[in-house]
Amino acid sequence: MKILVVDDNQLGRQMLAHALRSYGELRLASSGEEAIESFKQAWAEEAPFDVIFMDIMMPGVDGQEALRQLRTWEAEHQAQPQVKVVMSTVLADKENIQTSFKAGAEYYLVKPFELKRLAEVMANLGFPKPA
Repeated sequence: MKILVVDDNQLGRQMLAHALRSYGELRLASSGEEAIESFKQAWAEEAPFDVIFMDIMMPGVDGQEALRQLRTWEAEHQAQPQVKVVMSTVLADKENIQTSFKAGAEYYLVKPFELKRLAEVMANLGFPKPA
């Protein structure tokens, strides 16, 4: 399994990567632009990501816009299966949650979250915790 963790906060990236490392191969990105580039590169290498954890508040291309661009690219290229996207952010307001789901996110995790909740989300996405 390939996982992309996108967060402009280094500590946030490292903590999430640490929690997800047992699930598979990890790549880290510090911006929306870097996430889009990594996503396209993975498809070019015929090894797309299975799941992306995307922060919302980032300078430049934020997580919401990055998600829209990823979904647009998938539609234009008829990419199947679509990558599963989990928005992982401190923003718990209704508007950001609705915007994320409308743009194509599968889950929305408000930071800080418990490792148990992260494991539940992964299992619900079809990625049970490895033994």
